[in-house]
Amino acid sequence: MIDPMVVIGSPAHTLAIFVGAFLIGSIPFGLIAGRLLYKSDLRQSGSGNIGAANALRSYGKLGGGIVLILDAAKGFVPVMYVLHLSYGLAASAGLAAVLGHCFSPWLWFKGGKGVATWLGALFALSWIAGLAFVAIWLAIVVPTRYASLGSIVATAFSPLVLFFVMPGLSAFTSAFFAILVALVIVWKHRENIVRLREGRENKISFGRSAA
Repeated sequence: MIDPMVVIGSPAHTLAIFVGAFLIGSIPFGLIAGRLLYKSDLRQSGSGNIGAANALRSYGKLGGGIVLILDAAKGFVPVMYVLHLSYGLAASAGLAAVLGHCFSPWLWFKGGKGVATWLGALFALSWIAGLAFVAIWLAIVVPTRYASLGSIVATAFSPLVLFFVMPGLSAFTSAFFAILVALVIVWKHRENIVRLREGRENKISFGRSAA
């Protein structure tokens, strides 16, 4: 049985996986979907973010769902690709995908906030952790309609959830990388936190049709 703490392969191989996951995460699907399906630039609509929440506000359920699935796949695919080698390596690939989404070189190192990409990575690491994230997000967002608040809270809890659901030593490595992801995502939400405190944060509507 493979030790979940061990990173398989040479340092060059590990770096290649990290860079590959970063590049996959950097694909701006929100921008691409907006231009192909709605002939618009998502950055010029709503909050200006390229993620699923702004796509939901701007394009409705279909557009938001498409962006959510594509952004989640950016985290799911690289984590699943290396999961059989090492849980630690898989968790680091999830971090790399989130960093790619948040700091995309195709957008001059700007990007989204990494929440959907991290959700995909969580489902690859542990379906229980993925479902826990969704449950926490819904518990916050349904009554408040603040997607940012739900994302912050669910992300903050993900290291703790992974620590309890991952097997053996992988609990520590997975939680460690989840903490790093949480720091990145909370930092990307710093403007949302200010707006939440001031009561100016944008809300989402689950009943809106396509724009």
